[in-house]
Amino acid sequence: MSELADHVDSVEALGDQLAATGYLADPGLSTALFCAVRLPQPVLLEGEAGVGKTEAAKALATVLDTPLIRLQCYEGIDAAEALYEWNYQRQLLSIRLAEAAGDRLEERELFGEEYLVGRPLLDAIRHPGPRPAVLLIDEVDRADDEFEAFLFELLAEASVTIPELGTIRAEHPPVVVLTSNRTRDLHDALKRRCLYHWIDHPDLDRVVQIVRRRVPASREPVVRQVATAVGRLRSLDLQKPPGVAEAINWTAALELLGVAELDEAATTATLGSVLKYREDVEVAIDRGVSWVAGRA
Repeated sequence: MSELADHVDSVEALGDQLAATGYLADPGLSTALFCAVRLPQPVLLEGEAGVGKTEAAKALATVLDTPLIRLQCYEGIDAAEALYEWNYQRQLLSIRLAEAAGDRLEERELFGEEYLVGRPLLDAIRHPGPRPAVLLIDEVDRADDEFEAFLFELLAEASVTIPELGTIRAEHPPVVVLTSNRTRDLHDALKRRCLYHWIDHPDLDRVVQIVRRRVPASREPVVRQVATAVGRLRSLDLQKPPGVAEAINWTAALELLGVAELDEAATTATLGSVLKYREDVEVAIDRGVSWVAGRA
């Protein structure tokens, strides 16, 4: 704990440290991350896609000068992808070598640490320190209810159970950050184990500040025009409304092309940097490229 206290001694200091990495966190998010580090307790970050949930975990790992271990969730994910699996090829090789030598391996000998292949959850539990790893369980809402239940032991006790080996407890419990785009409601039992913070779309000035930090070579008029245009696009009925991530990508594309001002031609040419569905592009074009660019 003293290692963490040396790196994160107050909410305000953590906000400044995150800003130094290029991530601008509001006081609410800084407080949630501070508590996640110092209590310690897992934190669930919810919000629409592109508001910076994943980047918050990455920035926190940078501040703590510790590895970021990421588990990307998806439909059907199970323990083999998330926690561990056995190195069957190595087990088979050991069996053949034992047979060639006239020996016989006991089953318990084949299920030891040397045959265990760690996945993100186990890697985070076994991280040697001196500071805990930041474990990012990304888009947990994409997994199913059974996988949520599978996470309970890790979230509550910083431990995991492997039937052949028993329970493995973390010497340095990871700082756990879960993210959700809220495509479905998470179970109350999971939420009870976590701190919670909703990350909303930032206002125009904050978007401008964020984009300037992430695309430092960007031109002043373009950054504000892009931030404003992204706000307009979010007012349309889109399948995937753009967020801060898309504003950064759009600005980077315009900077690469040497665009000094967002006009109709530049908007038409680069709309694919900010909208990722054909139907969304058609909705924007129907509304008017001039309107998107702020020229209407």
